[in-house]
Amino acid sequence: MIGKAWKFGDNIDTDVIIPARYLVTQDMLELGKHCMEGISPDFSSKVSKGDIIVAGRNFGCGSSREHAPLAILGAGISAVIAVSFARIFFRNSINVGLPVLICKDAALECDEGDILEIDLESGRIYNKTKDKEYKSESYPPQLMEIIKSGGLTNYTRRRLGIDV
Repeated sequence: MIGKAWKFGDNIDTDVIIPARYLVTQDMLELGKHCMEGISPDFSSKVSKGDIIVAGRNFGCGSSREHAPLAILGAGISAVIAVSFARIFFRNSINVGLPVLICKDAALECDEGDILEIDLESGRIYNKTKDKEYKSESYPPQLMEIIKSGGLTNYTRRRLGIDV
């Protein structure tokens, strides 16, 4: 995946990612229209499909709402790279098929607007703008299959032989 970086700081909580007033729907595209509205009101109108959020420490802290990673996907974001993630956000992201990568150096050295290329299989993050490569931890095979399937529900349906 290749996309433009959108840079955020530390402790970006789920209320900033998707404000509570929008939790009346689970429609990913509707949630995406309001993604990051709490910190960048026009974010969803500026982002392009495939872009990447890059953030500091503790991304996704706060409530355990699954709406947060759904909103990020609905906005067209293909992945999130951060120094660290709140544990429940990390798990919710995997459950909905949003790739999240922990890579301190990539997160700290990236600037907004840099063009990033991510290879999930290897954990390789390449900053094309700065011609610099980073390595995140790669996913265990089962988590990689969940992400490739578009989330835990699709993964389970495929494993059970139910049409997706």
